[in-house]
Amino acid sequence: MQVLQPPGWAKPRGYANGVAASGRTVYVSGMIGWDAQGQFHTDDFAGQVRQALQNIVAVLAEAGALPEHIVRMNWYVLDKKEYVAAYPQIGVAYRELIGKHFPAMTAVQVAGLIEDRARVEIEVTAVLPD
Repeated sequence: MQVLQPPGWAKPRGYANGVAASGRTVYVSGMIGWDAQGQFHTDDFAGQVRQALQNIVAVLAEAGALPEHIVRMNWYVLDKKEYVAAYPQIGVAYRELIGKHFPAMTAVQVAGLIEDRARVEIEVTAVLPD
């Protein structure tokens, strides 16, 4: 995997501007903050992020992939201010579950998610090296 950082660009914090990779591609559907049985244990934003990241790691493991194989993450949040306010707690959960690996990322505020209790949904693309 190669992080794409054009010369002279400011280094992004917490994500990469781009990633080039080759190998077996794994696509993880949008994961939300419920457990393996589809039950929510919290309405707290950071708590739902932690659970969504745990779900991502579990799905990746089914393909033999690890968090460091993630090349792209798309975050869909209901409330931008809630997301920004939770940065410190999100950072702790992210480092514990994903590590110090920062793929290309997009985060957007959306009008709603399909599951009413969901505060965040995260989808991932990973590439396992050949």
